[in-house]
Amino acid sequence: MIDFIEGRIEYIEADCIVIGTAQGMGYRIFCPNPYEYRAMQEKRIFTHHHVREDAIHLYGFGTREQRNLFRKLLDVSGIGPKGALAIIASATPAQIAAAVQREDLVFLSKFPGIGKKTAGRIVLDLKDKLKDFVLFSESDLSHVHLSEDLFTIGKGTEDLDAREEASQALKALGYSESEVQKVMAKIKDDFLTTEELIKKALQLFISK
Repeated sequence: MIDFIEGRIEYIEADCIVIGTAQGMGYRIFCPNPYEYRAMQEKRIFTHHHVREDAIHLYGFGTREQRNLFRKLLDVSGIGPKGALAIIASATPAQIAAAVQREDLVFLSKFPGIGKKTAGRIVLDLKDKLKDFVLFSESDLSHVHLSEDLFTIGKGTEDLDAREEASQALKALGYSESEVQKVMAKIKDDFLTTEELIKKALQLFISK
């Protein structure tokens, strides 16, 4: 079992990062939001090694809390790795746990690929298992999800590139082309980075 990988982020794609280690190995790691990192950044990523008959994948997280929640979500019938990543990308572990504790099926159903039936399973299977994740009141959580200083790109003339990268990342999480186009059209702010666009779009998805 690979518990974590530490090294330099060589490059970033819509659904993953690639970390190069001192041993000359490059690990492709699927992440909730790859654009919260930046290329050439030295980083420790906590990993989950997922094996199935047709694929072996590494999933990575900035904190052990995120990884623990990811593993608990995988235990819910109807949720695979991609769905679990989308949930974790869209809200903090504390927000998700709080929604489960209050049996908020409307909130849980806003994540891509999660209908009312699957949301009900999340509540049924995880309500007693997520009590430790409820660490903060929801009013204190707005600053917890994504660090603002983790990823920056050029601004101004590169804004269209940032929007395209953000759109590709959202589609990689499971949102449809039409959903992404609608939510991106609502974001009127100019000069946002890719990570800021993703963060704002995810907030719009779960608040509508």
